[in-house]
Amino acid sequence: NISLPLPIMRIRSVATTIGTGGTFVPGPELQGVRGGLFRHGDRTPFDTFPTDLHGEDDWPQGFGQMTKLGLQQQYELGKYLRNRYKNFLNATYIYILSTDYDRTIMSAQATLASLFPPTGSQIWNPKILWQPIPVHVVPQSLDQIHFPIRNCPRYLQLQEETKTSKEYNKLLHPHLKIHNYTRPKWASDYLMHKMEKLAALTMRVFFEVYKKEEKSRLQGGKQKNIHCFKRIYMYYFFFLFKKKQHGTTIAGLQIALNIYNGNPPPYASCHFIELYEEPSGQYSIGMYYRNDTSKDPYKLTLPGCTHPYPLKKFVQLVSPIIPDDWEKECGIRGTMKGNETVL
Repeated sequence: NISLPLPIMRIRSVATTIGTGGTFVPGPELQGVRGGLFRHGDRTPFDTFPTDLHGEDDWPQGFGQMTKLGLQQQYELGKYLRNRYKNFLNATYIYILSTDYDRTIMSAQATLASLFPPTGSQIWNPKILWQPIPVHVVPQSLDQIHFPIRNCPRYLQLQEETKTSKEYNKLLHPHLKIHNYTRPKWASDYLMHKMEKLAALTMRVFFEVYKKEEKSRLQGGKQKNIHCFKRIYMYYFFFLFKKKQHGTTIAGLQIALNIYNGNPPPYASCHFIELYEEPSGQYSIGMYYRNDTSKDPYKLTLPGCTHPYPLKKFVQLVSPIIPDDWEKECGIRGTMKGNETVL
């Protein structure tokens, strides 16, 4: 998963909508892409079961690494983003933040290769239509932006409580019969369907099942330590573009906003947010989710809103899941000093 916060992009692009009489009437003007969040591309397995005939040696890249398909998925995502935001792209005004894993760093690089192909003076070798774009990485041991909950005692306590809650056990019970199957049955269509259901349940257990709002607050981390987002509304945007855990990033965001569709985000899926200026001068937010490369992304509408939704309304809806004092709510009580991050 890779974050693309773009806080300083303010290029205007005139957008119009067709009125009922067939004439063009003023519509919202896209002010900029506030950011994007996407999952890494297809990867090899992390591990396998003891009797599997195919071990790590059968995977040229090793376990947990990018595949050729994954690189192609990310390259195609970059091409799509370039086409969608061609009037806004500028390699000078983009900040790419990745977790410290090979697959996420490589995903970012593959996406950037097609998102920012060199033109004009950027071409340094006519035979190589590629230019390096910086990918910023925080070491795992210091990463309070992408992994805040692993240092949050209260969140870990909530996860233990979740396992004994009625809510969790009710969801888990239908899947208990899948264990101890032999290899042929384990690979059956029925079993794979069950495994998909369990994967979806895992996403929900992390963020949705049992005390959902408190989990959402804790997974958000220490937004108020981000200097460039201290302006009004801005740190709310950063909350949307950072990652918590691999494979759960987009799901965690969408669960917190009550727009999750119940399915684990596929490889190279992308959730992005656009900022518009209405003819009235007011600002509004549009959110989109791309989880199928063969289709256009679909609109994400917050409960009780129409798309796009007023910025003030958006802030009002997300404010309950933004912690005022993250360390206090986590139960750290001054035992750990947080790093201050400036982007």
